[in-house]
Amino acid sequence: MSTGGKTLYLKPSQNSIVSEKTVRLCDVAKLECADPALRRTVRRMEIYQFGGDGRKNRTQVFSVLYLIEQIHRVSPDLEIVNLGAPDFVVRYEPSPEKKAVQYLKVALVCVILFFGGAFTIMTFFQDVAVGEVFDHFYLRVAGMSPTGITPLEVSFCIGLAVGIMVFYNHVGRKKVTDDPTPIQAAMRKYEQDVDTAYIETSSRKGENIDVDD
Repeated sequence: MSTGGKTLYLKPSQNSIVSEKTVRLCDVAKLECADPALRRTVRRMEIYQFGGDGRKNRTQVFSVLYLIEQIHRVSPDLEIVNLGAPDFVVRYEPSPEKKAVQYLKVALVCVILFFGGAFTIMTFFQDVAVGEVFDHFYLRVAGMSPTGITPLEVSFCIGLAVGIMVFYNHVGRKKVTDDPTPIQAAMRKYEQDVDTAYIETSSRKGENIDVDD
């Protein structure tokens, strides 16, 4: 396809969610071109296909250079200007949740936050004496003092273990979801900070390799 020296402005979003396995360029980026016909052709290009049953590998990272390569296969002479993120993420969500399910999740989170906040306040005023809080709560509900291990302690132990596994996104060596764990996210942030420190320190000392003024 001849483009006559036209320019295509490309602005990919850093994070996009698609509901179809076939990912098109218009699903991940905004496009602008002086030629409307060329713009319509390019925006409908297929750039990726999620495989499998869609239960795993729902996240894919792309480089904007990959998009430019795919566009140049259709229009080799087209000049492309990137105005968005150099790397971006596409997530595949096969079917959006129904409103009732979303409301149920919100209500469940609110209940957990309410009781969790109440438990935190009670243990704070008891100087983090969790056992005493459980004893008082059991006495209020059951009308008698506990004589041993109660369902409160058992539930607390199970909930603590499950909460840690869900938060750190790991059960043994297996991940619960494909999302990066908090530790992985913290390590990537640490690496970025270290790289920035190296660059700024070398620049200030004049030790970086650059062209002559």
